[in-house]
Amino acid sequence: MIRKDLELERNWQRLLQNIGKNVGRKPADMNSVLFLIGVQELGKGPRTFSKEEKQDLMHIAICKVLSMSGFYELEGVDEQGWPHWKLIKKLPRFDLLEQEKLLKMHVIEYFDKELNLYA
Repeated sequence: MIRKDLELERNWQRLLQNIGKNVGRKPADMNSVLFLIGVQELGKGPRTFSKEEKQDLMHIAICKVLSMSGFYELEGVDEQGWPHWKLIKKLPRFDLLEQEKLLKMHVIEYFDKELNLYA
């Protein structure tokens, strides 16, 4: 178990380094990475977002990465081009540490499969 946690943390740090090389600045934390994924998934490029839009972008990112395990499904895109997701499989009850591990695993997978940025 500890070995798996150490491997996940090494992979996470490697991903943060790779993101930093590509965007010019290493993300500070999970929220920063989720924000970047949300902007990528919105597909409108970098711009200034309101506080509410930033929260929406992070929600989009969480739904996108958890869709890789079948928890969410893309429902469609609204008139402004914002994706909307629906929960299709109940999320397991996790403590905060387990939630973070789950997100890290899926974020790493997202950057590997969707953006080919992990390797």
